Amino acid sequence: MSAPRILVVDDEADLRELLEITLLKMGLDVDSAATVREARSLLAESAYALVLTDMRLPDGLGLELVREVAAHYRSTPIAVITAYGSAENAVVALKAGAFDYVSKPVVLDDLRTMVRSALKLSDAGAARAAGQGAEPGGGQGGSRLIGQSQAMQALRAQIGRLARSQAPIAINGESGSGKELAAREIHAQSARANKPFVAVNCGAIPEALMEAEFFGYRKGAFTGASDERDGFFQAANGGTLMLDEVADLPLAMQVKLLRAIQERRVRKIGATAEEAVDVRIISATHKDLAKLVENGQFRQDLFYRLNVIELTLPPLRDRLDDLPLLVDAVLARLAGPDGSGRARLGEGVLAALQGYAFPGNVRELENVLERALAFADDGVIEAGDLLLKGARVGDVAQARPAAGSAVAPADAVQPAPAAGMAGSAAPEPAATPSAGALPSNLPDYLNQVERDIILRALTQTQFNRTQAASLLGISVRQLRYQMQKLNINAPEP
Repeated sequence: MSAPRILVVDDEADLRELLEITLLKMGLDVDSAATVREARSLLAESAYALVLTDMRLPDGLGLELVREVAAHYRSTPIAVITAYGSAENAVVALKAGAFDYVSKPVVLDDLRTMVRSALKLSDAGAARAAGQGAEPGGGQGGSRLIGQSQAMQALRAQIGRLARSQAPIAINGESGSGKELAAREIHAQSARANKPFVAVNCGAIPEALMEAEFFGYRKGAFTGASDERDGFFQAANGGTLMLDEVADLPLAMQVKLLRAIQERRVRKIGATAEEAVDVRIISATHKDLAKLVENGQFRQDLFYRLNVIELTLPPLRDRLDDLPLLVDAVLARLAGPDGSGRARLGEGVLAALQGYAFPGNVRELENVLERALAFADDGVIEAGDLLLKGARVGDVAQARPAAGSAVAPADAVQPAPAAGMAGSAAPEPAATPSAGALPSNLPDYLNQVERDIILRALTQTQFNRTQAASLLGISVRQLRYQMQKLNINAPEP
């Protein structure tokens, strides 16, 4: 089997020779070009495992090659060589489709690390081209991101493309939309898949400990440092470091993080020398970083370093077509490894879920189903077990009066005083809006409406909870829970 072939494009003869010698010593075959025209000719004649190009060439820019290779040789990664301090050029190249970059003067250890990562990526691309593996994002397959909606198919396809690059990625999305799952999916499809994935919640680390947690420390560096310890960067070396809720980083730490990302080197607390780290950065936040930059709460230079490529996750309300698959997956997880206690959905449950906005996204769906399972009788989840917060008035508590019941529908109920019922005094009732008007406080209004319905049912059945639950079409256990939540107690004898 022939050795992988690398194409080096640089007009500086000395640097080109240094790169050739280094790659040959790694057991690779090397072709060289001094111009964009020569590079195009060689690309048309041979298949390369990696293209390495300078940014400035006599007859054009390396950026032109980046775009051409990304468009026409998709299984071939391309990296760029940038002048020292030209971080902006590197960012532009990464956005155009470059796999990675090295800075002048070239550090040979960094070059070797980058080449090894590129060769792994090239092998994966060749396997897909030969039909030996599924194209990432082409179907749901073993993806952590569940759903077949158009939004999810587009998201998986985008992740498949992003996994080929080493560029920093900023994942945007509402809380509970699956940002960490997306980051793990990018890592799993990348050439770093067999290396560590380290997820860090930036908002959960005390400011005084941040530097030690991120960069590590030497023994004796401070009081209590009885042993040497690696930080997050060292733990993720060779792999991916996810900075979740990156907007919560204090400004002082943002400066240190920026240097670590740009230089790809970190210094432990108490150490005199820096150590190289090979880490791909994926950041995530539900906040608007651009607005924080405008307000001076987030450094602009760090924002541009992290925000090379954006990935936006759709909220659950924009892909409700995926609910059946998501519900099935959640119930399978809740059933345990053997699946013996798997719950079933009663009539109308899926429709009730699809009529809800899910402000907490997939995480809220998981919580709703787990809570409903606790209320379910005989492993069957009914619509009334969902207890969807802030549901529309017509869906309040999914109350389903029995045929012939005197209990009025929710939207016809007027809050009434519960005279003579000990412990049943409610907070000041929310004002009932006139026809066509909106309530000033929706949660309070809905709680008052639900409370009034339950009190009417209990009064009608002389506080027989079994009969009241039957009238309302819910289980006794659910009625007991609602009474406790709404502070409804039986009258004293």
